[in-house]
Amino acid sequence: MRLDVVTIFPEYLEPLDVSLVGKARARGRLDVHVHDLRAWTYDRHHTVDDTPYGGGPGMVMMTEPWGEALDTVLADGYEAGSHEPALIVPTPSGRPFTQEMAVELSERPWLVFTPARYEGIDRRVFDEYATRMPVYEVSIGDYVLAGGEAAVLVITEAVARLLPGVLGNAESHRDDSFAPGTMANLLEGPVYTKPPRWRGREIPEVLLSGHHGKIARWRRDEALKRTTAVRPDLIERCDPKAFDKKDRETLAALGWEPDPEGERYGRFWRRVDAVEE
Repeated sequence: MRLDVVTIFPEYLEPLDVSLVGKARARGRLDVHVHDLRAWTYDRHHTVDDTPYGGGPGMVMMTEPWGEALDTVLADGYEAGSHEPALIVPTPSGRPFTQEMAVELSERPWLVFTPARYEGIDRRVFDEYATRMPVYEVSIGDYVLAGGEAAVLVITEAVARLLPGVLGNAESHRDDSFAPGTMANLLEGPVYTKPPRWRGREIPEVLLSGHHGKIARWRRDEALKRTTAVRPDLIERCDPKAFDKKDRETLAALGWEPDPEGERYGRFWRRVDAVEE
């Protein structure tokens, strides 16, 4: 995968040289280029922003520097089809970034990030490039940052760890929270390692049993318990078909039942007055 970032703070992206992403770069799994947007300005102040049309506080990043920067970056290897880039726009007004989206982006060969500052980038920039490639406007949460560089780091790490050869164990992300398959819409339960006893606290006995079926069931139940406690909204949206008989028994003990009236509202489960055993 190739990854380009255009920013007015290139130093903010230095963490891309460390940890798994840094190792992926060293192994040639990830080809990262960070560009300084001010390299495409021509006044002595290297201006990248101006006042907004219509008035209001703050400044808006200008079309000219962004257009020239993106044209230059895309000219270096642009190819429609199999090697077509995708433009990633970090913004609190975008689609929520999810594990499902991380998987989708990990299958693309080239991502170009446009982290903004101030009040954002003139809308015409994205309208222009949407005629040439897919544009993803992505939010990493319901809050506002000073700029989009932190979001670039979040998205890059989530995507890069899914690339072949990046994780030491290719199966490591199979049981992650939100992972497609059995963990879709669920949070991962607790994990343990040696020693088996620490400060009077012991690990669950089932994890020492060597019985893979029982261990898998325990992990599944713990995922259901944690999701119910921390993110009940995820349970509400889970299709009942995603749960087997034992899942349903666990959910019933946790106070949930299928909601036959809720589907039209995007809800499939509802809380009842059951008590967890």
